[in-house]
Amino acid sequence: MSKRDYYEILGVNRDASDEEIKKAYRKLAMKFHPDRNQGDDAKSAEEKFKEAKEAYEMLSDDQKRAAYDQYGHAGVDPNAAGMGGAGMGGFADAFGDIFGDIFGGARNGGGRSSVYRGADLRYNLEVSLEEAARGLETRIRVPTMESCSTCNGSGAKPGTSPVTCSTCHGSGQVRMQQGFFSIQQTCPTCHGSGKMVKDPCGDCHGAGRIKNHKTLQVKIPAGVNTGDRIRLTGEGEAGAGGGPSGDLYVQIHIKPHSVFERDGDDLHCEMPISFATAALGGEIEIPTLEGAAKVRIPAETQSGKVFRLRGKGIRGIRSAAPGDLMCHVQLETPVNLTERQKELLKEFEAIAQGEAGRQTPRQKSFMDRVRDFFAD
Repeated sequence: MSKRDYYEILGVNRDASDEEIKKAYRKLAMKFHPDRNQGDDAKSAEEKFKEAKEAYEMLSDDQKRAAYDQYGHAGVDPNAAGMGGAGMGGFADAFGDIFGDIFGGARNGGGRSSVYRGADLRYNLEVSLEEAARGLETRIRVPTMESCSTCNGSGAKPGTSPVTCSTCHGSGQVRMQQGFFSIQQTCPTCHGSGKMVKDPCGDCHGAGRIKNHKTLQVKIPAGVNTGDRIRLTGEGEAGAGGGPSGDLYVQIHIKPHSVFERDGDDLHCEMPISFATAALGGEIEIPTLEGAAKVRIPAETQSGKVFRLRGKGIRGIRSAAPGDLMCHVQLETPVNLTERQKELLKEFEAIAQGEAGRQTPRQKSFMDRVRDFFAD
């Protein structure tokens, strides 16, 4: 029987974040735990429990996830995923994983390690439409937690070392009774390390990490759009106990533009034209991201007419060619008329009344529909 898709098992999209994958896994693990599915449902629940664990282990590992995304199940070795083989070995591992997450325990070495990967960070970066179209390099200042250089992340005062935890006696775990079953959880005193800091470092106060700011150079590729993320590996928070740092995700937000509105790779703009230009035709100059361009307006152009300038939009990150610029012409009614202008317009209106059907067909068609409506 073919194996189900890992993303389908967890019920997440293929672009789901690490946090979304973890949340989905915990939800399924709690739902299909055998203690909640007794009787006829026990075997089915255990299989779904194992299935969710395998999916989580593959998708929570960046390298395995990349291999799976590219090659599917053929790109990953199921025996390396910690399924435990036959019997209850894999189930016991899964049981430890989910309750370790709930109670704050570590996932390696039965809870005896307090080495944790640092948290991922997000930085919201606003860029102009022109910068998004052309790309740029910029510097950002990011607040973060860094490993304490004084104690090298141990939390202990220089010249001293952590001592054996008095709560768990160095095991890193304590047994806890939860209703009708008992489980082991990470020691709340030493957080699974089996060690305590008697003489804390004066700089980090025993935490092993300190708050700081760092300045990073970020390269924004041309064509980015709002919602795109740039991943800076290892630039997140420092891990606890000397663990690896998390990643920094730079989230792109494009500022509103005074002239253009972006729609994917296309740009839209409104261009006001005079009554005379719309009626008689002419040439107007419109802005683009690369400078001004001329557009010929044919005679008798109606308000709202759209002129397409091919290739004058934005080339997206994943696009082979740039989008187009859509120029929406809007007929502008003149204001602050002089007496002479008013006289000329009244004269024009009087002359046009006799040619209403020929010169203003849309108006005539509308009035005909109105008369038919009231005649019914």
